[in-house]
Amino acid sequence: MLDIELIRTKPEEIKKVIARKGADPALVDEVILIDRNRRRVLSELERAQSELNKSSKDIAGLHGQQKIDAINQASVSSAKVKDLKPEADAAQTEFTEIMLQIPNPPQDDVIDGASDKDNKVNRTVGETPKFSFKPLDHVELGEKLDLIDIERAGKISGSRFYFLKNELVQLEFALVQYAMEVLTAEKFVPMIVPILLNREAMTGAGYLPAGEDEIYKTQDDLFLAGTSEQPLAGYHTGEIIDVKKLPLRYTGFSSCFRREAGSHGKDVRGILRAHQFDKVEMFSFCQPKDSVKEHEYLVLLEEKIVSGLGLPYQVIDICAGDLGSPAAKKYDLETWMPGQEQYRETHSCSNCTDFQARRLNIRYRDKDGKVATLHTLNGTAIAIGRMLIAIMENGQQKDGSIKIPEILHKWLPFKEIKKK
Repeated sequence: MLDIELIRTKPEEIKKVIARKGADPALVDEVILIDRNRRRVLSELERAQSELNKSSKDIAGLHGQQKIDAINQASVSSAKVKDLKPEADAAQTEFTEIMLQIPNPPQDDVIDGASDKDNKVNRTVGETPKFSFKPLDHVELGEKLDLIDIERAGKISGSRFYFLKNELVQLEFALVQYAMEVLTAEKFVPMIVPILLNREAMTGAGYLPAGEDEIYKTQDDLFLAGTSEQPLAGYHTGEIIDVKKLPLRYTGFSSCFRREAGSHGKDVRGILRAHQFDKVEMFSFCQPKDSVKEHEYLVLLEEKIVSGLGLPYQVIDICAGDLGSPAAKKYDLETWMPGQEQYRETHSCSNCTDFQARRLNIRYRDKDGKVATLHTLNGTAIAIGRMLIAIMENGQQKDGSIKIPEILHKWLPFKEIKKK
């Protein structure tokens, strides 16, 4: 959520920057009108409440006609408060609802563009492998080596689900261990997070009200997390954090659930785009002055993880029109997938500035005792399914086996996956 004072004082500037994200600038005018009405009603309510308090206090020390007059005045003020309270609640609700529709403006250095077609390659790292044979994709490899079963998963769950089997299961846990080792060495606090969130937490993270069609929901209004970012964002809800503790860095492991409502017919083959997958996520709370530097730091950690696996990748600058509502700036990492002969997204990393923290009322107290809203950032450490694809396709050998990156050997009883 944006600072309303910023909208009041710089409405034309806010219109321009949210338009870069594809949001309707008219929302700003609507916010200003609703805010004006809200402040009027709240002011009237505050005045009536003050009059009621004064009359109530006066009654105790008065006698005779003066006491009767004070009682009558208190009765009038009480009726006014009673009438104004529902109006004030409705005005506040209307204001909150319209404010939740305003996205986080992109940072000045974010490139312009309307969709993912306008994203730009920032840098490419590593050489793509050369094969003396036609490389298979992960689906063919998974079938030949008895590692993935999509057909049987379809019988019990429908499309975009899968069974992982045999060595691929062990490889998943090795990847989790690897990511955790890298991040705990950097003093990230490891977490296993709740994957059912209430509406307030999901709204605070910026994924509601827009985006509800992408989220699985239970009958009692709980939402399944699509990423550990969401529960980690809400971990310090309503708290004031001592500046000496910042930055606070967490790494969360969870299963993730996404309806993929807007991806009909897209990436239907294999496990690249599934309704359920496991992921290790990074999350950081920091001072506003440090968030740009913190963003670059998280991207470097993503690169360290992918480079350690010996996988070629490229870093992508995400354009304004392809940013989600909470993000002010975002990078993606795309890893080379030989079976598809292209780079595919495996990581993202976003600076959400004060957008989530303002919604969740997470603040910090500086060394002078002043309280201010902090900044939040998130980044993928390992999206398991996509990393499995990259390892399988890049590590495949002519005899049909798959070489495992050396950095994972210490967690595995094998160094390659062979035909059974």
